[in-house]
Amino acid sequence: MTEQYAAPEPDPIDDDAVTRLAPGSVRLRLDIAYDGTNFSGWAVQPVLRTVQGEIEAALGSILRRNPPTPRLVVAGRTDAGVHATGQVAHVDLTEAQAASVLSPARGRNARAADSDAAIALARRLNGILSQKGDIVIRAARLAPPGFDARFGALWRRYEYRIADAESERDPLQRFRTTWLPSRHWLEPMDEVAQELCGLHDFAAYCKPKPRATTIRTLQSFYWRRDEQGVLIASLQADAFCHSMVRALVGGCVAVGVGRLTPARLIELRDARERTAAFKVMPARGLVLTEIGYPDDAALALRAAETRAHRAL
Repeated sequence: MTEQYAAPEPDPIDDDAVTRLAPGSVRLRLDIAYDGTNFSGWAVQPVLRTVQGEIEAALGSILRRNPPTPRLVVAGRTDAGVHATGQVAHVDLTEAQAASVLSPARGRNARAADSDAAIALARRLNGILSQKGDIVIRAARLAPPGFDARFGALWRRYEYRIADAESERDPLQRFRTTWLPSRHWLEPMDEVAQELCGLHDFAAYCKPKPRATTIRTLQSFYWRRDEQGVLIASLQADAFCHSMVRALVGGCVAVGVGRLTPARLIELRDARERTAAFKVMPARGLVLTEIGYPDDAALALRAAETRAHRAL
């Protein structure tokens, strides 16, 4: 797969304007999976095909008699070529839009007498998205009070898959697995991954962006081999900055083949400067697997705390 252009994230101020629930609106939580191979990332871009663009186009079709088309707010934007099995977004519908989704319909829709706007919307979105098949709305439900897909998240979890010289190479997994020719030593990779955890400035592993912090809490990071010998990295953090996961994986890969010592990888982290000592891994091996949220009672407080932190 050729590398695709990954656009910069839109200004956070624009996103913030649509995360507050307007009076009279209803907020729905969408759980989303997608094969990122043919997408130029999550965020809407002119001309290029994106996950957000496809879902919002489907929303626009469903709600064409009740404009405007609502915007999706996502837990974590993914780059070009990155996949997801556990992405989360929210969408706000006006009363008229929610009612229109449930309106009795003619033909085949009349047989699916939905009484829940979220279920009805997911069914109709999947009907449109199934034409290409690389996006699925896995679940949809009424969001609890205070829910915000982006600001309410406690953590994001990713996996990265590598088939090396010890692994079976399954051609059916080629779009979500990076193939490398060398043998990689699991033990030092896993040891240094765990040493990288904690609250740190990860500037060495992040693509710099104006006005964006690179301080993150890497809550867990470990490696294992599955039944086919495929190396799988699992990473969880409060949030990840741009290219951070693929850079962390690339650093461990350099340790696994002996190009870097574990101590040197830690030194590079603590130097807090972008480095060329290791490669940022290709996007195709990366999957966003899960987003964690607090209990319903703590959702509004979590979102408020995150907003305040981002503002600072």
